[in-house]
Amino acid sequence: MYWTLELASHLEDAPWPATKDELIDYAIRSGAPEGVLENLNEMEDDGEAYESIEEVWPDYPTKDDFLFNEDEY
Repeated sequence: MYWTLELASHLEDAPWPATKDELIDYAIRSGAPEGVLENLNEMEDDGEAYESIEEVWPDYPTKDDFLFNEDEY
């Protein structure tokens, strides 16, 4: 399983929390690339819901990972 920012970004608007099957269904309905579906199919399925994209891909960057001054906007 190999996540990239581009692939993971297709799950940003998924209906969190979501189970593996719900994420796969969302990816199919939203037209996500095949790489997203492959990664989701490779995930373990213990029946528990994932709370956020960070549980699917812990390295997913958050706004804290980017350096910018919010006062400038």
